[in-house]
Amino acid sequence: MGAALNFGGEVPNSGDVTGLRRPPWWLAWLLGGTAVVAGWSLLPYGRPALVVSTLLSLAVCVVMVAGARRRHRSQQPAWYVFATGIATWVAGDLVYAVHGENNFPSWADAFYLGAYPLLTVAMFLLTRRRGPIWSGNLIDSAIVAISVGIAYWTFVIEPVVADENLPPLARVVTAGYPAMGVLLCALLVPMLLRRGPRTAAMWLLTAGGVVTLACNVVYTLLPAVMAAAGSYVYAGYLLAYVFWAAAAVHPSATAGTAEESGSLGWSRLIALTASMLLVPAILLLQGGGGTGATVWLVVGIGSMVLFVLVVTRMSGYIARAHSQAARLRDLAMRDDLTGLPNRRAFEEEAVKGVAAGPCRLIMIDLAGFKHVNDRLGRAAGDRALAAVAGLLRTSLREGDAVARMGADEFAVLARDTDEGDGDAVVARLVDLLRRPIVSGEHELLLNARLGVADSDECGAVPVPELVRRADTARYAAKAAGSQLMVYTAELDERADATARLGADLRHSLDDGDFRVVYQPIVELDTGRARACEALVRWHHPVRGVVSPVDFVPVAEDNGLIVELGEFVMRTSCWKFAGWRRDLGRDAPGYVSVNVSARQLSEPGFPEVVAGILAETGMEPAQLLVEVTETALFGGGVAVAAVETLHRAGVRIALDDFGTGHSSLGLLRTVPVDVLKVDKSFVDEIIAGGRPPVIVDALIHVSKGLGLRAVAEGVETAEQADYLRELGYEYAQGYYFGRPVPEPSFHARAAVPDDRSETDGAQPFAVDQA
Repeated sequence: MGAALNFGGEVPNSGDVTGLRRPPWWLAWLLGGTAVVAGWSLLPYGRPALVVSTLLSLAVCVVMVAGARRRHRSQQPAWYVFATGIATWVAGDLVYAVHGENNFPSWADAFYLGAYPLLTVAMFLLTRRRGPIWSGNLIDSAIVAISVGIAYWTFVIEPVVADENLPPLARVVTAGYPAMGVLLCALLVPMLLRRGPRTAAMWLLTAGGVVTLACNVVYTLLPAVMAAAGSYVYAGYLLAYVFWAAAAVHPSATAGTAEESGSLGWSRLIALTASMLLVPAILLLQGGGGTGATVWLVVGIGSMVLFVLVVTRMSGYIARAHSQAARLRDLAMRDDLTGLPNRRAFEEEAVKGVAAGPCRLIMIDLAGFKHVNDRLGRAAGDRALAAVAGLLRTSLREGDAVARMGADEFAVLARDTDEGDGDAVVARLVDLLRRPIVSGEHELLLNARLGVADSDECGAVPVPELVRRADTARYAAKAAGSQLMVYTAELDERADATARLGADLRHSLDDGDFRVVYQPIVELDTGRARACEALVRWHHPVRGVVSPVDFVPVAEDNGLIVELGEFVMRTSCWKFAGWRRDLGRDAPGYVSVNVSARQLSEPGFPEVVAGILAETGMEPAQLLVEVTETALFGGGVAVAAVETLHRAGVRIALDDFGTGHSSLGLLRTVPVDVLKVDKSFVDEIIAGGRPPVIVDALIHVSKGLGLRAVAEGVETAEQADYLRELGYEYAQGYYFGRPVPEPSFHARAAVPDDRSETDGAQPFAVDQA
């Protein structure tokens, strides 16, 4: 009972100088009332006992009404019925004390029997859970009532009713008491077998009901016990009053937490089974003789009613099973976030669509979705997905199908009911997905990629194969940087080649087929190599030299770029440490290493860099990490990694500036030390036509922001001279030296304009610099 002290919600009395917490008044009432009942049971029957029991009973009514008004306003009518039932019982006690002791039946019996329905109805209303009144609980109560009622009728009530020596009224009243016991039993059994946690108020209600039922059984079936210990039985009734009043003033709810409608635990199942087996057990005991036709009539009618109740209970379970099955199917076939069908449902719908005639299967992904999650959070990403789903749903025709296939991938099946319908749907989707998507307060450009399986293939190709082909086209669109790609057999060949290239990448990483070469970064005024950029080369034993243009995108896509990038950085740092040791003052000032967007997104990348620096003994400032605008534009993890590196002392270069998003704001929000001007702008110096205004503008931007500018791709003396006149201090390119394993840092060595070795503008590539 000590744990129950928390339920009262009473605050300590500030005037209590003893420091002891005053118990909640429901507990004070329970303890005090129990003490009064214990004292009453020791009093001899007479006027003092009657006065005490009457006062206690009236106090119960007052406490119950007060508690209902204060604690349980929504259940006040039920508590008022409860209090009326107890008051009716008290009236019976008073009538019995005045002139009912030697009269049977008397008006006291009328009050007693009238109190039972009021108490039972009140307890049912207080303890039933939300839902229709004709629920599983009520049916269970009816099953228990009828089964126990048949047993009572057979062994208790019917002998009394059939006793012609008793007046009719006496027989009715005598049979009424066990009948009321049946009613109370039918209510209490489901309460006792209820599943789920119970509140303290419900425990008090249940305890009072159990005590009342026990006293009723002794009063009805055990007259010898009543004769020997009747005062204790009456004390039990008073104790039940105290419990019920305590439940009324307790702050917790009487109904407890809600359980699923129609739920059936093992205890309840066993109780219901035992109740239904009472009827055949009675038939076995009675046999064919019994006590007459009346027993057979009651047993027969009761059996039919039980059968109807059981069928009703089972029908509820069947309906519930059907409802749950439908709900589970809906959950299994529908995406929770967008409300669209999922992959499984789409493939089933696509089978029907393909069988009906020509169609187009379109796979869609949102290339910019990851940046939304990184910059704005997952909630904004979820809103964006829901917005795209709504856009797709409303843009399609009747008969078309759309689904979310997972993450940021969607699928559309467009039927060609008329020639060109599928093309029109594809064109409409391309146009819609090119526009910004509204996600809450943001407008987002998600850069959708669409892959289409040709409508001519529908009807002859299984749906999974169509999905694969559309996926292949989508991957090709992503690789090509285009929004739309239609499947052709050539894409499969290209995909197979890419897969084989990816496998060869894995083997070459394990076998050591990759080499790192270094291109000088030259000081334009003196011609001295002040630094170098590390670039990777792949010499495959069968393929020969593989261009970075070919293998870097594959490594980016399959994730091997992380391992390859770490290899390049570790090799470069060890090489730089050797130069510093062997060349002294002639050694370069730093080594520049390209880092991909995939590497920046890896958890713990700054720690990997810090470990390599510690391993090779390099100072952080001796390493320059080159990142692209595209890698940083999305913000999130990549920018956080760059900021962490910069705080540690590693310098940051923005590579290929001007070829990506070209956001000048990026130079203010991201810590950048070096701006690398892309080769395409340097080429404008000797291209003729328009003047090289971008090269001119970028040197002013760099100096204005306090950045070092390095011009890439310098191939002629004319370009070098022009850049020096503009104010550029550093440059790199074929004019100063090709990427080689052991570059010279002693003097500038110009080379002819030989373009026989072609390298692309990719991370880890030569960049034609």
